[in-house]
Amino acid sequence: MRPLGLWWGIVFLLSLGCEMDGQEGRDREVAQRVGPRLSRELEAKGLKLGQPVFLRIFKDERELELWVKKGVRYEKFRSYRVAGMSGQLGPKLAEGDRQAPEGFYYVKKSAMNPRSRWHLSFNVGYPNAYDRAHGRTGSFIMVHGNWQSIGCFAMTDAKIEEIYTICDAALDGGQPFFRVHIFPFRMEEKRMREVRESRWSEFWRNLREGYDWFERHQEPPNVEVVERRYVFDGE
Repeated sequence: MRPLGLWWGIVFLLSLGCEMDGQEGRDREVAQRVGPRLSRELEAKGLKLGQPVFLRIFKDERELELWVKKGVRYEKFRSYRVAGMSGQLGPKLAEGDRQAPEGFYYVKKSAMNPRSRWHLSFNVGYPNAYDRAHGRTGSFIMVHGNWQSIGCFAMTDAKIEEIYTICDAALDGGQPFFRVHIFPFRMEEKRMREVRESRWSEFWRNLREGYDWFERHQEPPNVEVVERRYVFDGE
């Protein structure tokens, strides 16, 4: 059996692997290579590279959705299979617990990492205000390339090239940040009834409020934390 300290050291280094420097300028090379194709595919759906974007991730379905703004609403451009993810359903609680988080996060330009050891990556912003209010810890929770991950979301190199290029173009186009909403599963009534005895049922009901907001309006809500709960409103 490995000493406990060595094990946590390995976990920490793996998490840092998303952040370690690789080839400089990779994002520019990728954008030049895949950008023209993505522009054509977006335009075929009446969308445009550089418009605001929004991401939803569903852990149980292992799916990442990429939405692009069209007028006052968002339209889904593409769904991507999550190639690698660790942990169980439920929120991330502590550094090294191997859990991927659940909640409402956002990504600024400074969180984009074009020099990631795992091809390209961006930091989702865990822990957010809600996580901190509940004493949750952790760092370097990324969406990245490759096909394996501990606590992050690995998308494969080919898929992260598309996701990163579209999200980076939105930031360069003037979107100050893009939201990333991470759910345990699609929060429909039948599924919520199935998990009503879970220790996380109250937390998930709170997440569902944000899920339902987007389903109704096709626009992600403004999210705040009040008295250790998520609250939702329009911009």
